[in-house]
Amino acid sequence: MSNKVYIFDTTLRDGEQVPGCQLNTIEKIEVAKQLEKLGVDIIEAGFPVSSPGDFNSVVEISKAVSNPVICALTRAVKKDIEVAADALKNAKKGRIHTGIGTSFYHINYKLKSNPEEIIKRGVEAVKYARNFVDDVEFYAEDAGRTDNEYLARVVEAVIAAGATVVNIPDTTGYCLPQEYGEKIAYLMNNVPNIDKAIISTHCHNDLGMATANTITGILNGARQVEVTVNGIGERAGNTSLEEVAMAIKSHKELDLETSINSKEIIKSSRLVSTLMRMPVQPNKAIVGRNAFAHSSGIHQDGVLKNRENYEIIDPAEVGVKESSIVLTARSGRAALKHRLQVLGYDFEPQELDEVYQRFLELADKKKDITDEDLQILAGKGQNKENKPIQLELLQVICGKSTVPTATVQVSFNGDVFTETASGNGPIDAAFTAVKALIKRRVRLEEFLIQAITRGSDDLGKVHVQVEHKGQTYYGFAAHTDIITASVEAFLDAVGKIA
Repeated sequence: MSNKVYIFDTTLRDGEQVPGCQLNTIEKIEVAKQLEKLGVDIIEAGFPVSSPGDFNSVVEISKAVSNPVICALTRAVKKDIEVAADALKNAKKGRIHTGIGTSFYHINYKLKSNPEEIIKRGVEAVKYARNFVDDVEFYAEDAGRTDNEYLARVVEAVIAAGATVVNIPDTTGYCLPQEYGEKIAYLMNNVPNIDKAIISTHCHNDLGMATANTITGILNGARQVEVTVNGIGERAGNTSLEEVAMAIKSHKELDLETSINSKEIIKSSRLVSTLMRMPVQPNKAIVGRNAFAHSSGIHQDGVLKNRENYEIIDPAEVGVKESSIVLTARSGRAALKHRLQVLGYDFEPQELDEVYQRFLELADKKKDITDEDLQILAGKGQNKENKPIQLELLQVICGKSTVPTATVQVSFNGDVFTETASGNGPIDAAFTAVKALIKRRVRLEEFLIQAITRGSDDLGKVHVQVEHKGQTYYGFAAHTDIITASVEAFLDAVGKIA
């Protein structure tokens, strides 16, 4: 059996079914191009018959990318298949993904049919799709709750009809890992023509076991995995692409490989999160804000001595520049000393003890300890007046019928400069004006707004992260006017570049 595991990405089809996360065609093309850079083997670009927008997206994605197979979803309906085939005409490598429900629930309650009729309809759909493309994938919807003996009959019949890939979805996320693994193993051992097709996993996360089920499926013979970036998808989501890819990469003993360029994972995650307006939970494996962050003193000391004490993945392998040592009341002297040295301060042991005690007192009162806090603790604080760039004036015009425009005036080492720019919103317009003022190529990597107080007069805190010539710089600010806080945080970050 091949040791190659094919990555079938359905971010643009199953992932996009999340309410409020729909993308337009231009955005879908941008994601598809990034998925190509990431190295996915198959992109499920949409469900063409469902809407003109989906049809057009499949057409345009087929033109925009070259390496991945472009896949279009259908029901086991001739019209669906014809529309999908039409949408795939420009694809260099096209696949039709057709199928039907096979569980007791789907056959009796959804389709109001019988087991023999379902096999017949599945076979007819595959045969009809083969008239248009050579690569046809069949999905047995709700296979997770389908009787294994009947499922084996379905799989054998559709492979005989010409299916090149057979998808075994745990549509409701019901299966336990052992149960799903046994299902794949049963098919591998009881379908006579199983060697004529690739078996695929498609697991949902309703019970939090999508990744575990997918890995167990691979271990039992599946060689394609259907996944989404950040694990997005209906209800609790789909199997996370990054989790499966890095689990395979981390466990060399499995002797498996994927085509994923793992250093593009973070970039892909942030693009999908931004375009779909769906934040990644901080504790999300691989791509969450805290995935490589350490705040416990014991962990920080261990990581500083040897990263592998507490990290099984090198952050650089997924596109993160370095681990984060987050200073909190639980941090130890080693972490504080390390951060102070990064800032250019070196203390003797006794002096460090004194600074550490002051640090603990502050950390008990303040949730986030910033570099400025540490500078003050070190006795070399930098007040606002000493910052190289200061915001002197900010005026923003925005509204429903107005192009957002911002005028920003800053003082830089005593000289005052003013710039006006427009943007997609008031903050984007203000940031664009700042970029024009500082005349540096900076890329905004992260932007986070948090409310400190409650009510309409909230004090908002803004954290930004920018990249310049391969280096990362952080900025912080707080203000009741969130646009002002955003601009001051951005200036705080770019002011550190010099």
